[in-house]
Amino acid sequence: MTTADAPVAGRTRHTARWAATAVLVVVAGLVAVLATRPPATATEVSSPLVGEQAPPLAGTTVTGAPFRLPAAPGHYVVVNFFASWCSSCQVEEPELVKFAFEHRSGDVSLVGVVFEDTPAAVRAYQRSQGATWPVLADPGGAIALQYGVRAPPSTFVVAPDGRVVAFLVAPETAAGLDAIIHRAEAGSP
Repeated sequence: MTTADAPVAGRTRHTARWAATAVLVVVAGLVAVLATRPPATATEVSSPLVGEQAPPLAGTTVTGAPFRLPAAPGHYVVVNFFASWCSSCQVEEPELVKFAFEHRSGDVSLVGVVFEDTPAAVRAYQRSQGATWPVLADPGGAIALQYGVRAPPSTFVVAPDGRVVAFLVAPETAAGLDAIIHRAEAGSP
């Protein structure tokens, strides 16, 4: 390298450092935005079940107890399909625990349905989260098939007369479930 080339090489290294620093700042900003934004909330989606009578919900819970949801339960019921291995379900679970606690008077109940998971894993998961509602085992996925569930978390809100009033995919919040129930009580679409 000649003496004349030295200033050019120095400027090139200096420009490269600034460019690398700028890229690092942009990436750090993007990571900060993604890390601090609230998690995605559930989206109501179209389902042929909405407005129709909910499919029968009966079977054995993961604790071995028999369970059957009456055709007309007399109160709102949230039916949540989940799995212990599902990261979106893990985001949703504390909100469901909060929702169940807020409705412990019995005005609304929660029922879980296992989606492609083992009863032992689900029992341990529910215990670790403080979840106390009944959870139906679904060996072979028969209940999921009747409800048209393809992936967890998927949630159905069933009215006191047994009609499905909402179908939600992705994690839902306690406030979101309350809003859906209040909307259904008011007769709004």
